[in-house]
Amino acid sequence: MHLPHASLDIAYPNWRVKPAVVFAQDRVKLCSPAAAQTGVRVGMRRGGVNTLCPQAESFLYNPAAEQRALDAVALALLQYTPELALADNNTFLLKVTASLALFNGPRRLGQRIRATMHAQSFGIHLSMAPTAKGAWLLATASRPQARRALKQATLQRRLDTLPCSRLPEAQACLAWLDSIGCVTLGDLRKLPRSGLQRRTHQAMLPALDAAYGLAPETFKWIVPPPAFNHCIQLVERIEHADAIQFVAHRLFEQLCGWLAAHQLAVTRLTLTLQHEHGRQARPPTPLPLTLGAPSWQIDHLLGLLKEHLHHHVLDAPVIAVALHTLETLPRAPASDQLFPQPGSLPVDHLRLLERLTARLGSDCILQPCPMADHRPEVANRWAPLHQKLVPEACIHDANRPFWLLDTPIALSVRQHRPFYGSPLRIIGGPERIEDGWWDGLTIRDYFIAQDQNGTRYWLYQERRRQDGWFLHGLFA
Repeated sequence: MHLPHASLDIAYPNWRVKPAVVFAQDRVKLCSPAAAQTGVRVGMRRGGVNTLCPQAESFLYNPAAEQRALDAVALALLQYTPELALADNNTFLLKVTASLALFNGPRRLGQRIRATMHAQSFGIHLSMAPTAKGAWLLATASRPQARRALKQATLQRRLDTLPCSRLPEAQACLAWLDSIGCVTLGDLRKLPRSGLQRRTHQAMLPALDAAYGLAPETFKWIVPPPAFNHCIQLVERIEHADAIQFVAHRLFEQLCGWLAAHQLAVTRLTLTLQHEHGRQARPPTPLPLTLGAPSWQIDHLLGLLKEHLHHHVLDAPVIAVALHTLETLPRAPASDQLFPQPGSLPVDHLRLLERLTARLGSDCILQPCPMADHRPEVANRWAPLHQKLVPEACIHDANRPFWLLDTPIALSVRQHRPFYGSPLRIIGGPERIEDGWWDGLTIRDYFIAQDQNGTRYWLYQERRRQDGWFLHGLFA
């Protein structure tokens, strides 16, 4: 059984907006469709381009920049399949057999891939076929409606109509094939194989068989890097925090692909905003993102970033945006509940706390971190949600309130009973505490009191002076 593949033909960003030409050694290496309509062709010299299309924007070919772009695209595509290979003419091959059910079929998968490539600012030619070579040939076809062939018979009919010039291995013998009336791949398959083997390139027949599913195909799969640390240099400066989200979208797509390839989930990462250099140089601005629960989904990461950027003010214009992970965990398996209720899973609770922390600040959302100390004001400690502390043993058998006052309130005494809105009646205690001789000795007797409405309070008296009562906590 042959496996379907998806093929992507990478183009330059904003390639169809206006005439553009890429030069390598003063000759045209690539040209946009708008420039091609004016007569510009690959291999043409610069003087001819200036004559035919003087308004064309010219670029110098940069192999390093092209490789960085291909690496970024590869990372973004890894979120759809771990079996990804780079073919000729900047074309990616994806083995998506196991991904079709996960992404609800080939149409939905194609839409997701197009959205991902659009976020990377690239245009694509997308095709799908039972063979990788067949998908590659359909991706270069001039008819967009014929770029999908999910069945072997459909692929064969569509390949038979393609010209022989689409097959790279047949380029050297196109003149001879044209002289004998062999125009399409269907005509080429009808010729005697022994004669073709003698008169054509030795790789042409194996490539033709691989396209039609008659020969096996081998690939060199792309291996993602062990760590994620990527940066995007901006063409124009960014002066508003909201615009950072559009640039970060590209980085988060790459991050999700990297996480999917390693089967990881991220818990902490940092988005670094780099500013101008030179005389007006400013240190980079780190934007830490702490997740309440491990995540690997693009919508969740973008939503969290949006909450952080909503109240962030840029101190200086941004010229580059970098993203690197600080902490990752192995991806947890999916829920095993047959009918999970929305909001009932632990991850939903953690994401709620995560969003509240992003909106209100880390100082407003705290978690209990009790210490092993008998003194209530020392044992009752709170820390930010993202801070990880070593758990300590605490007092479990004592009847203590959850709400502890920061500063105890001195109570008045009426008819030998403490008074707080109404006379309080002692119903429990005492709990004797004598601790802290190394940093201020605490000697107290704690009691549980109740008012006439049934509300319970936590009171104490200093043993060294029995004339005063203090309110230290309230029971729920």
